[in-house]
Amino acid sequence: MTNIALLPDRAVLSIQGPDRVAFLNGLVSNDAAKAAPGRAVWAALLTPQGRYLTDFFIFAAEDALLLDIKRADGALLLQKLRRFRLRMAVEISGLDEDWHVQAAWDGPPPAAPHAAPDPRLPEAGFRLLVRTPLPATATAAHYAAHRIALGLPDGAPDLEPEKTLLLEAGFDELHGVDWAKGCYMGQELTARTKYRGLVKRRLVPVALSAPLASGTLIYAGDTEVGRMGSGVEGAGLAMLRVEALGAELRAGTVSLAPRVPSWLALATTP
Repeated sequence: MTNIALLPDRAVLSIQGPDRVAFLNGLVSNDAAKAAPGRAVWAALLTPQGRYLTDFFIFAAEDALLLDIKRADGALLLQKLRRFRLRMAVEISGLDEDWHVQAAWDGPPPAAPHAAPDPRLPEAGFRLLVRTPLPATATAAHYAAHRIALGLPDGAPDLEPEKTLLLEAGFDELHGVDWAKGCYMGQELTARTKYRGLVKRRLVPVALSAPLASGTLIYAGDTEVGRMGSGVEGAGLAMLRVEALGAELRAGTVSLAPRVPSWLALATTP
């Protein structure tokens, strides 16, 4: 049976108007034109300096782009989008509380008006945008455990706004960057990081001997090598220096063991 969970920490924001695709493409890391019925796109909005601000899934409706966003990022994203609207023919709504976001995994996709495979990994399952939530067979906590085991970030606290680089968080391997679509805000640093191989930290799943709060510093011996992101019982995501992935890691009395997923490409850094 397919697991279906309502994600109350997610919300939907819509962009309408004839310039909606061109407008979004000038700002985000992926190609909004690739969003289509049954196909979602994962993208990030960056600072002009190339640091992460927020990320979202882009769905294509008949007359709008629907953004599956983290609810806590709604005000920030709305402010940024409206700031850059300028003279483009777009209309940006606030959060539409008539929409609900659900995730489905470990089974065939349920029927929904806007359903698409999670573009990051086939194992991640499906994203659903619905007016009436489908009956849940799992909880948001179950979904969190599922995505953490796969190494998939969920905004803050996994990613630090104005600090994290996209390639540290797997946006390259997880299909969150289109390298050929043209310019977008923050592109220069993202491209330089890619082509110079400057990825010195990576977000990876870790097994925990006891729960750790997000933001907890992680050490290899006396050297600080990372910090905790989100977690569930016995597991979590941590941003760690690449050279520390084979070391004995601790945070106080808690031991951590990295579980590097098969999709993650670890390059030798300078």
